[in-house]
Amino acid sequence: MSWPAFNRATVAAASLMVLVFASAPLALAKAPPESFADLAEKALPAVVNISTTQTIKRESGPNRPHFPPGSPFEEFFRDYFDRQQDKPNRAPRQVTSLGSGFVIDKSGLIVTNNHVIADADEIVVRFQDDTSLPATLVGRDEKTDIAVLRVKADGPLPFLPLGDSKKLRVGDWVVAIGNPFGLGGSVTAGIVSARQRDIRSGPYDDFIQTDAAINKGNSGGPLVNVDGEVIGINTAIYSPSGGSVGIGFSVPMSLAKSVIDQLTEFGETRRGWLGVNIQSVSEEIADSLGLGQARGALVANVTKNGPAEAAGILAGDVILSFNGRAIDKMRALPRIVAETPVGKKSDVVVWRKGKEKTVAVTLGRLEAQEAATASAAKSDEPAKASGIDAMGLSITALNETLRTQFEIPEDITGVVVTEVKEDGNAAKKGLRPGDIIQEVNQEAVAAPGDVAQVVAEAIDAGRKSVLVLFNRGGERRFIVVPVTDEK
Repeated sequence: MSWPAFNRATVAAASLMVLVFASAPLALAKAPPESFADLAEKALPAVVNISTTQTIKRESGPNRPHFPPGSPFEEFFRDYFDRQQDKPNRAPRQVTSLGSGFVIDKSGLIVTNNHVIADADEIVVRFQDDTSLPATLVGRDEKTDIAVLRVKADGPLPFLPLGDSKKLRVGDWVVAIGNPFGLGGSVTAGIVSARQRDIRSGPYDDFIQTDAAINKGNSGGPLVNVDGEVIGINTAIYSPSGGSVGIGFSVPMSLAKSVIDQLTEFGETRRGWLGVNIQSVSEEIADSLGLGQARGALVANVTKNGPAEAAGILAGDVILSFNGRAIDKMRALPRIVAETPVGKKSDVVVWRKGKEKTVAVTLGRLEAQEAATASAAKSDEPAKASGIDAMGLSITALNETLRTQFEIPEDITGVVVTEVKEDGNAAKKGLRPGDIIQEVNQEAVAAPGDVAQVVAEAIDAGRKSVLVLFNRGGERRFIVVPVTDEK
């Protein structure tokens, strides 16, 4: 079955019929506004259209696909693509795109989506009065899809105040403002349909869902409350057609505010880093640990020499709260840690052997760790494959060559399956070359030796199989692979 995709988009204008409910149970509910005209009149001058221009270099031939080692297609298509590569280079072409944004400071700071300005050679901001100004990039963050721009104007600019999205309730009125389809500034009204939505677009998903119409060209526009305060940045829609069907998503200001502040001050993000791999706590896991109810984040692995290891956090601990904030669901922990200042000492409450224990941890910087990991993974030397006989496969550490060959994104870590033995245990379970093994028995793996060690420990413990978490095309799956001796 084919499902509708999440499309990057933004806000549009619409009229709204106000329904007046006279039933007794709703008598105390806040009355809907008679009109959004005053709000729109005040907010529209601070909402801008953003147009970008990007020069794309045309390749001398079609993109050469990557095939698994030994694939019959590799040799079949090689001659064809070699001939295409010999054709003369074609002239570069320019691509333009439209989006929205909003001014947050009278000096000319503008917030938009990162995908609106990504890879742009030129950025132009157009105001409601048709004034156009060139914009420079202050900073951008791919993880939350937020970017900050700056323009220089002759005088102070109208701007929108930032509100507190934590005060939002499902059912509250909101207004989305933007530039749908390049038609000019417009507004649409609706309600908050849901909060804390996870649409699997990034590690910190915490979206506001609204039925206010969000359409193409509205990416980066503001979602405002009835007081005219920005409580979200319109970012995505759920749609089978590309147009609004009443399911739009905005980055909440509770998440965006710290990112905007960091981009403005440093030109980059500076997120906290704890140094753990975590997983959800199921009812079965909670029961086995005597936790009572499923909550918190289960520590599957602790990074060597990381902040968590220094603080004494162990694999098997369940993190119940961080810096005084309860961890009800696993996905809340990365967001809370990222929002915590680097170098800050925080109390972490963990569940260990049936009791709560509090440890103090001093956070490192996530970006520094990511850079170190990327640097360690880079290698110009050919990757050396290591055979795991018990599983019937060969694996190797990730490097730039393999990332290019198998089209593996930079944010995916693990080891690459380079060969699968015919009729071996791995083959029977569906593993194939190009798959990325990320965990074995809930232990994160970054090198072939890590996999070999976990498998050896399982065999020594008398286990007949291991639990493997692998990634294929961005989709993560668990499988159980036997580790019986095949000799």
